[in-house]
Amino acid sequence: MRLIYLVAGLLFVALGIAGVILPVMPGVVFFILAAVCFARSNPVWEARIMNHPKIGPPVRAFRERGVIAPAGKIAAVTGMAIGSIAGWFLIHHNIWRYAPAAVCVVCAAYVLTRPSR
Repeated sequence: MRLIYLVAGLLFVALGIAGVILPVMPGVVFFILAAVCFARSNPVWEARIMNHPKIGPPVRAFRERGVIAPAGKIAAVTGMAIGSIAGWFLIHHNIWRYAPAAVCVVCAAYVLTRPSR
C-alpha cells in the first residue's frame, strides 16, 4: 500500500504543479491530496509540502482547521459554474446534461460550508 500512496502522491504533486501554472486548474487541492498520500508513504515529503513557504500555509490551514480562503472559494465556485454551463451546452443527451451541474452543486455546497479563516 505504501507504494500505491507514494505513486498517488507523486501524481498529485505533478497535478498541483500544473495547477500552479495553469489558471483554470486548482493547485492547492492536489497538494492537499499529495500531503495525505505522503503521510502514509513518505513523511519526509509530507513535511516538505507542509513547510513550503507558498504551498504550506493553505495546505496546513485545510488539514488542521478545514479552512478554505475566501479567494479560493470564489475561484472554485466560479470555475464550477463555468463548467456547469459548458456541460449544459456541450452534452446533448438530456439525462446527462444535468450531471455536471449536479456534481458541481454538491461540491460547491462543501466548499461554501468550510470556514474562511
